[in-house]
Amino acid sequence: VQLVESGGDLVQPGGSLRLSCAVSGSTWDHYFIGWFRQAPGEERKGILCSHLRTGSPVYGESVKGRFTFSRGSENTVNLQMNSLRPNDTAVYYCAIAERPVWTFSGGRYVTQVPCDASAYDYWGQGTLVTVSA
Repeated sequence: VQLVESGGDLVQPGGSLRLSCAVSGSTWDHYFIGWFRQAPGEERKGILCSHLRTGSPVYGESVKGRFTFSRGSENTVNLQMNSLRPNDTAVYYCAIAERPVWTFSGGRYVTQVPCDASAYDYWGQGTLVTVSA
C-alpha cells in the first residue's frame, strides 16, 4: 500500500486549506484510514480516524468543527481544514491500518477504529502546512 499526501502550503490564520491523500496498491474494505500531524519538537498526534471506505470519522478535539474528512474518487481521501490557527502548523500525514483495536466494553471485547499512530501500518511522506501571518 502506498500513500501520497498533497496540498500543504503556507496560509494565513483564519484561512482554509484542502489536503489530499492518494491511496494505491492492494487495499481491503475492512482497512482504516487516519490523518495525523506532527509539529516541530512534538510527537505525532491523531486528527481523525475512520473506516477506509464507509462510515463517519472520529475527530480529535483540537480539530472538531474545523476540519472535515471526505472520500473522493480514484482512491483519494481529503481533509478540508478551515479556520486555521498558528498551532495547526505541522507536517500532516495520512496512514492506513489493516486491523481494528480491541477494547473491553460492556462485559465483552469489541472492535473499534484505531486512532493511535502505533496501530497504523502504512504511511505517506507527509505534507507541510504552515499557518502564519
